[in-house]
Amino acid sequence: MKLISIRRRTKKERRYTQKMGVLYTDVTYIKKYAIGIPFKTLRKYRGTYYGKIKDCDDCVLAN
Repeated sequence: MKLISIRRRTKKERRYTQKMGVLYTDVTYIKKYAIGIPFKTLRKYRGTYYGKIKDCDDCVLAN
């Protein structure tokens, strides 16, 4: 069993952008795990319809 591992998970999230309003998109999280417990998020990004990769810091979570 490894002590430290890295996993990539994709899930649907509801996001809000100024130009498009409410946006449902697939968000990919890359997390570092120690003995199966997540302790650090390395990167969080989303793919656009046109295939570009954008960081999730440019859009705010919708309430």
